[in-house]
Amino acid sequence: MSAGSNRHSRLDSEIVNAEYSAHHLQVLEGLEAVRKRPGMYIGSNGSPGLMHCLWEIIDNSVDEAVAGNGTKIDIILHADGSVEVHDRGRGIPVDVEPRTGLTGVEVVYTKLHAGGKFGGGSYAASGGLHGVGASVVNALSERLDVEVDRGGKTYAMSFHRGEPGIFKDSGEKRPDAPFTPFEDNSELRVIGKAPRGVTGTRVRYWADRQIFTKDAAFQLGELETRARQTAFLVPGLEILVKDERAAGQVVPVPDADGETTTVGPTVTSYLYEGGISEFVDYLATDPPVTDNWRIQGEGTFKETVPVLQADGHMIATEVERVCAVDIALRWGTGYDTRVRSFVNIISTPKGGTHQQGFEQELLKVLRTQVEQNARRLKVGNDKLEKDDVLAGLTAVLTVNLPEPQFEGQTKEVLGTPAVRQIVAQVIRKDLAQRFSSTKRDDKNQASQLLDKVVSEMKARVSARAHKETQRRKNALESSTLPTKLVDCRTNEVERSELFIVEGDSALGTAKNARNSEFQALLPIRGKILNVQKASVGDMLSNAECASIIQVIGAGSGRTFDIDAARYGKVILMSDADVDGAHIRTLLLTLFFRYMRPLIEHGRVFAAVPPLHRVIVMNPGSKPNETIYTYSEQEMHALLAKLRKAGKRWHEPIQRYKGLGEMDAEQLANTTMDRSGRLLRRVRMEDAEAAGRVFELLMGNEVAPRREFIIDSSDRLSRESIDA
Repeated sequence: MSAGSNRHSRLDSEIVNAEYSAHHLQVLEGLEAVRKRPGMYIGSNGSPGLMHCLWEIIDNSVDEAVAGNGTKIDIILHADGSVEVHDRGRGIPVDVEPRTGLTGVEVVYTKLHAGGKFGGGSYAASGGLHGVGASVVNALSERLDVEVDRGGKTYAMSFHRGEPGIFKDSGEKRPDAPFTPFEDNSELRVIGKAPRGVTGTRVRYWADRQIFTKDAAFQLGELETRARQTAFLVPGLEILVKDERAAGQVVPVPDADGETTTVGPTVTSYLYEGGISEFVDYLATDPPVTDNWRIQGEGTFKETVPVLQADGHMIATEVERVCAVDIALRWGTGYDTRVRSFVNIISTPKGGTHQQGFEQELLKVLRTQVEQNARRLKVGNDKLEKDDVLAGLTAVLTVNLPEPQFEGQTKEVLGTPAVRQIVAQVIRKDLAQRFSSTKRDDKNQASQLLDKVVSEMKARVSARAHKETQRRKNALESSTLPTKLVDCRTNEVERSELFIVEGDSALGTAKNARNSEFQALLPIRGKILNVQKASVGDMLSNAECASIIQVIGAGSGRTFDIDAARYGKVILMSDADVDGAHIRTLLLTLFFRYMRPLIEHGRVFAAVPPLHRVIVMNPGSKPNETIYTYSEQEMHALLAKLRKAGKRWHEPIQRYKGLGEMDAEQLANTTMDRSGRLLRRVRMEDAEAAGRVFELLMGNEVAPRREFIIDSSDRLSRESIDA
């Protein structure tokens, strides 16, 4: 049977269903492919795909704002699982499109590759360029409602899985309300009057659970990150995110006996006037080496594209394009690279030709400058590599051009070839002026930047040489490890554990409490250096920091090699008091700044020693029972339980202030023995958020830290302070 006869037999079987008519089949024909293969259009049918649908609707509103129409967008996550996007743009056209005979609203939401972004002059540069975004969201929604304010009227249209029709709502709108599809002609209803001069579009939709997985959900954190990012990229645009999903729930008030409160909706507004320069300041967490440099320019290129003619035919035509480039960047003292690239406000997390041109030209310009200053910088025959230049760089790269070529509908990679050279030319021209400037400030920053990239290059060369000559050695094979290390016997990395203990007194007890087969001990003396404030040189010259890095044996910074780490677990074992918590924080700062992969792979732990030892007295000859508790609440709950059971305990109850107060058996049973200990794994779900917290709590800026302490003081329990 031919493909054509297959198609006709399928259509004949569908016409038997009285709900369908030829009109519906004509509209749905293009959207059926979307429902059958959603991954082709939105990447997946899980949470990422659900979020991608939301981006498609938001991007349409952002394109209106970029074109100068509207300065506010509302995004509302409703409690019933739907989401609403409201903009103040021009509103989707409501007149009839002559070729299809359908209104503009129906064309946008039911026709693939239809819209105002195909070179018709409506948008100079837009993110939604394939014309499939709104129609794909409609096809994958159980219900979609769109309202348009335009010309003093409010128009409305509803869709059920892509079909236009009318829902018979009784009260609140619901996706399972009775639905009647249009039979002969679709109707764009007028449902009210719009205030004079008010225009815009409201879209509310319910994702189709026949398409998306049960656990697919809108991610508030991801949405807020995208909203913040877009507000940075479009100065003056306010984006309001409102989450009503938890509103109305009754929850207990922390630290208040029996009191409850009703949760309200969370509302966050994002508005930035500084543009991408402010974005770079937000992303950067390390102290600056250079100021925030702004690089702007444009270039033209020609490409041959099919252009739609008035008679409906497509003719290949050579057109001239203008590509505008806007970059903000700065180098800091750290080694992490934070580069965010965008095309027409759309994020390109996997880069593309614009990012290739950016990175290649940076390397080229800085190589030239290093060669010209080779004697002062003492570089020898070594050459800069890309990683040397990108270390410590924070940059936001944006390009705007009509009809960019993306690799796939998800728009993660820019493919337009000519953009690479245009970006390179803009960078080359601007940096040449900066490095040749005679201004004292420009010369100082240029000199500091060259010093930084050269030091990164020398560190890389040195690390490579060290790695080639060094092999992993245990304490019995090497005399280079610190003498105070008490190593274990096993060579199996997965089994081995390194306990970093506070002080020699705790070390003595821990020696007798450990299992020497797989548990190693490294004592540190008091509080180590706060590496968030110190330079790399100061950190490496600090005896305690250097010992920890040397014992772990995997290097530090961007040359850290987790495969070379000598231990499967690193356990921080400090006293259960304020000083112990401070020491643990300083150690975590060291691991976060210079050995971050250990945290990312879940190999750093904090030991949880007990706070109290309760000896329960048993009657007769039965031996007394020892119970350990780990918090004040746990101890009071235990005493209440013993009191209720009529049992007595020794007074006073022992309160451990330090690990040295325990004997070896107690330390082993509570903190070191795998069968009975409690460990707290250190996790880092969001590296950027963690970096901001470390900079706030441990960095050089005192004022934000003081403000944080004052604002958070009411959340602190006085009983938890040892004073």
